[in-house]
Amino acid sequence: MTVSYTLKVANSRFGGFSKLLFRWKGSIYKLLYKEFIVFVVLYALLSIIYRRLLTEEQKRLYTKVAQYCNRSTDLIPMSFVLGFYVTLIVNRWWAQYTSIPLPDQLMCVISSNVHGKDERGRILRRTLVRYANLSAVLILRSVSTRVLKRFPTMDHVVEAGFMTQDERKQFESLYSDFNKYWIPCVWFTNLAAQARRDGRIRDDVALRLLMDELNLFRAKCSMLFHYDWISIPLVYTQVVTIAVYSFFAFCLIGRQFLEPLEPGQEGDLDMYIPLSTLLQFFFYAGWLKVAEQIINPFGEDDDDFETNKLIDRNLQVSLLSVDDMYQNLPPATKDKYWNESTAQPPYTIATAAETLKPSFLGSTFDMRMTEDMEQSQPVDASPNMARMQTPLLSRFLAAASPAISIKNFGRGGRATPHLRRARGDSTVLCEDPEAVSRIEEEETEDEESQTGRPCSPKASERQKELPLIQVEAPSRESIEVEQPGAREP
Repeated sequence: MTVSYTLKVANSRFGGFSKLLFRWKGSIYKLLYKEFIVFVVLYALLSIIYRRLLTEEQKRLYTKVAQYCNRSTDLIPMSFVLGFYVTLIVNRWWAQYTSIPLPDQLMCVISSNVHGKDERGRILRRTLVRYANLSAVLILRSVSTRVLKRFPTMDHVVEAGFMTQDERKQFESLYSDFNKYWIPCVWFTNLAAQARRDGRIRDDVALRLLMDELNLFRAKCSMLFHYDWISIPLVYTQVVTIAVYSFFAFCLIGRQFLEPLEPGQEGDLDMYIPLSTLLQFFFYAGWLKVAEQIINPFGEDDDDFETNKLIDRNLQVSLLSVDDMYQNLPPATKDKYWNESTAQPPYTIATAAETLKPSFLGSTFDMRMTEDMEQSQPVDASPNMARMQTPLLSRFLAAASPAISIKNFGRGGRATPHLRRARGDSTVLCEDPEAVSRIEEEETEDEESQTGRPCSPKASERQKELPLIQVEAPSRESIEVEQPGAREP
């Protein structure tokens, strides 16, 4: 049975978790006490042998071996191996719980779309929801030891009312090498199609909605089957187990309280009981036991899923919703707040203090914008306004020369200095005449490649007649403003 302590930790208070330490059922003490006793007994035996049975020479040899084992414990990455493994196990554990098929959505669709108050209508609705529950029972028998002990044979399933004798004969007549939990889902689809032909399901939209919900239900059954089939790789579990056992095997030898090797040398404090080592065993071995308990939550441990209770709940709730609650509605009347613009449910004396708290309207609701009124003035976003660059961005733009092109990088030449050449309304930075001539050659080649023919001599002469203005390179902190209407060369 699942151990629930949610109410005990509903409110945070002093020593809240400490009260949970004295529980036995589902506790770490119940999981670990046998391994803990074995470790303590082995440690005590080695300590007695070292103190009472070994000679001085043997003690010196044992001391060297113990020091080696103690150093070796630092080479085993216990926190990393165990932490990653337990995280993987916990995520898988919760994913398996969310994969348990529940008929809640399906039963609501059946109750609202399969019509008929007569006996035939009742039979259709109850049979549809029974097929869904039968599929869940069949898959849970395959993965849960508790359910298998409750329904060891198909006779028990028939006796429980999930299946009729005729359905059992047809189920067993269908041969398959694989799990046949999906057969009731196929029966469901055929019966729903028959109900559509008979007019019990009034349109194809309702039938499609019913099929979609059934597919979601069947997908959860399939996912549960695959979680049971595909386990965490065995090699990973073996690595973690060997790491933990070998770590504490070294601790049994290396964490003994030893006499100093040299006479007169000050040794460690002899406490007889290794408290830190015992705590380390409690944490690491307990961590491993947690993973061992929840790696398969469909067993019979204290914190495993209560699958039998889920089966009982699902059958009872689903039959109630499609039969007793079908078209059985309370009268629709005006509610209590019919004539009130704002509905305000009453509070009790215990919760009256909550009415004094203001409602949360957003994290920026109380933000004051009166400190700098100039920043709050509206402005028009006009395309003719000059676009200014931020100081940080201008440093990068000022540092990079517009004269640099992909071809310059490809030639592997030296970096081109800043250039400025007047052309229309735009400007290009320039300082080096050689760089200017190289740029002109590149532009001529680009024009020839774009037009597919060489530029005319007049255009080349006109281009050479453009004046060159040599200026100093701008500083990195300068801000360049692009004038309105400027075009790129």
